[in-house]
Amino acid sequence: MAGRELACPCCNGTLTPEKAARLLDEIQRLTTMKEAQPGRGPVAAGAPTRMIIDPHAHMISRTTDDYEAMAKAGVVAVIEPAFWLGQPRTNVGSYIDYFAMISGFERFRAGQFGIRHYCTIGLNPKEANNEALAEQVIDALPHFLVKEGVVAMGELGYDEQTSLEDRALRLQIELAKEYGLPIMIHTPHRDKRAGTLRTMDVLKEHDFDPTRCVIDHNNEETIREVLDRGYWCAFSIYPQTKMGSERMSALVESYGPDRLIVNSACDWGVSDPLAVAKTARLMAQRGVGSDAIHKVVYGNALAVYGLNGEMDEQHWLAPAAIDQRTLYEGNSVLRGGQTPRIEEPGRSADDLQIV
Repeated sequence: MAGRELACPCCNGTLTPEKAARLLDEIQRLTTMKEAQPGRGPVAAGAPTRMIIDPHAHMISRTTDDYEAMAKAGVVAVIEPAFWLGQPRTNVGSYIDYFAMISGFERFRAGQFGIRHYCTIGLNPKEANNEALAEQVIDALPHFLVKEGVVAMGELGYDEQTSLEDRALRLQIELAKEYGLPIMIHTPHRDKRAGTLRTMDVLKEHDFDPTRCVIDHNNEETIREVLDRGYWCAFSIYPQTKMGSERMSALVESYGPDRLIVNSACDWGVSDPLAVAKTARLMAQRGVGSDAIHKVVYGNALAVYGLNGEMDEQHWLAPAAIDQRTLYEGNSVLRGGQTPRIEEPGRSADDLQIV
């Protein structure tokens, strides 16, 4: 193998000798844990899953077909983290309009298809390196942190792990503490383990409670430290990159379901809004117990993102009736000639206006 470079199966980076040793150690530990577990009765391949929360989904980039498919698959709620748009934003007004959309119209649009929508607000690390603009955005955040349906600050963290990203992270941790909000952390795609450890060190410096923080985009390299430090440990089921359903199932089997969270991170890229439902189905087929599945695709997300009181199970257990004649600031999810879905006939015109 001398002179050859191998790609890491977790992050696609260069597989160094040190990283290879950690992975081999982890494989041996997981194998030992699995062999030590008593036999479990398999769940039938067609066994239904319970209600699902997708706690990381960039729905403004998805279509109404996605909402319909997610609802049919059992998704009752989604959380939309503030992120970048695919190209750099050039002024603070574009952020303000974006924050308004994910806390406003997108919340309305999801509800028209039977899904409760929440969001997180923050300056993502990828855009924290424009110092002058970042300062304006951080100054504007408090206006949105108090809005209905905002369940956390996020995505916060590192991208290239620059000093400006570090400054933005620290300022926003203090905002989260001031406004009593949990935090959703974005871990970097490159040098993930070092970036994840650094992020947790910063959170500790700021005395932020790990039980109020979700570390997202984890993999086999980071799960042990994240759980050992007491954080919620989330995984994005994103094709060929962050985490796959098979690997996720193996991690739940090996580590158990406590503090593990599954999401799709679906966005404008090649991604799957049904990734959480598909992973739940695969776990059932592999014999993971229904209670464990329920925790990682529903219960754990509700526990942490429900901490500030904006996310409540009654929102979807006793939902408002769908009436697609409803207008949001004069706009409908329908176009001329389309038949509206109406579950509560006879509503007055005043009930069909949201401003």
